[in-house]
Amino acid sequence: MIDDLRKEISAQQPVLHIGFGQRIADLLGDLMSTPQPIEVKFFGDDYEQLQSITRDAEKIMGSIQGVADIDNGLRIAGPSLVFIPKQDLLNQYKISLLDFQTQLAAYTGGVTVGMNAAQPVPSPAQAAMTAGIQVGQVQDGEQMRRLIMRFADFKVNDLEKIKRQLIFLPDGTIRPLTFFCDVKVIPGETEQRRENLKSCVVLTARLDNRDLGSAIAEIKQQLNTQLNLPKGYYIEYGGAYAEQQQSFKELMMILIMASLFVFGVFMFLFKEWLLSFILLFISVMGICGSIIFLNLFNIPLNVSSYTGIIMIVGILAENAIFTVAQFRQNQQAGNNLDQALNYAIALRIRPKLMTAIGAILALMPLALGIGLGAQMQQPLAVAVIGGFVAGLPMLLLVFPSLLRFLYKKASDRYGNTQQ
Repeated sequence: MIDDLRKEISAQQPVLHIGFGQRIADLLGDLMSTPQPIEVKFFGDDYEQLQSITRDAEKIMGSIQGVADIDNGLRIAGPSLVFIPKQDLLNQYKISLLDFQTQLAAYTGGVTVGMNAAQPVPSPAQAAMTAGIQVGQVQDGEQMRRLIMRFADFKVNDLEKIKRQLIFLPDGTIRPLTFFCDVKVIPGETEQRRENLKSCVVLTARLDNRDLGSAIAEIKQQLNTQLNLPKGYYIEYGGAYAEQQQSFKELMMILIMASLFVFGVFMFLFKEWLLSFILLFISVMGICGSIIFLNLFNIPLNVSSYTGIIMIVGILAENAIFTVAQFRQNQQAGNNLDQALNYAIALRIRPKLMTAIGAILALMPLALGIGLGAQMQQPLAVAVIGGFVAGLPMLLLVFPSLLRFLYKKASDRYGNTQQ
């Protein structure tokens, strides 16, 4: 629907700038202070040069598939009136700049005058202008509404009428406004933005059925090859992409720390280096299943899926610990290596299957996107399910083989030493 609306509106009203958002994505963007997923920031010294560069970049990004609702970030302010006072004449007629500004405001924006004891005594010009008029505040329910006095309505207050307005002098005489100042009209100018004390233009866009990572990668490649930046000009990428990269760095650190803590738990429990490395290897290998399933379901790696990957490491480590504990208990009971290993796997196969199948069935509605808001947790569910699917063969087949190899080699070395 969004694609059809975008094409129809652009065809009928090409001068309009339109944008289509998503409620959940916009809510998350507002929470992260990045309402737009894609932000390309151009920095340089000359703002006019930056505008030209941004327009070229806008054309390049418009040709990239999956990038829509592009906004070049150039905001044109409306025309402005500039009143340049003639200081010599104002001094000659004893009109202060404050008096002149107050009278001028009555013709342009309006003035708020409240006669109370806290206010200073008005000048003769102000008194002449506001004679007989008491303007202040009016209570409207629990709020106080300001009353603004103006000499002309906005609808009929054009430039020529403002020029014909009269300025009150302290002696009671009047002069036209243009006698005391020059009036200039400044056409609309582009609003300038600075970031870190550097002129900046921010080009924003949204995604259309495409993940953020691949879109940014193609944008970088196209801008680097087609856009020639002068010396001293550079590009930065912000928006949700910058937040994503920061989150990924933090989550990667969490994953590494979690793996190290898991290894520390192995060493504390079993006090064997090789066994602890094998347990860590089995726990981390579940990540492969998570990544494979995310690729099969065409789900990008994000914060939610990263959280599922971290969970898988802990779950597989827990199952491996119970298997080793049961294996050692069987060895202490007098069973040989193969008997102890087979009995440990046979005893632990039911809890492992129950844990995996129960988690998969519970997460299946989220993985399929069934229910309101399920798509937000879909990456986590798919990552956990993929980790269980890959982790079960690792726990039931690969892990016992590595255990047998480790302890068989140790027993052979111990037997040779005894001989």
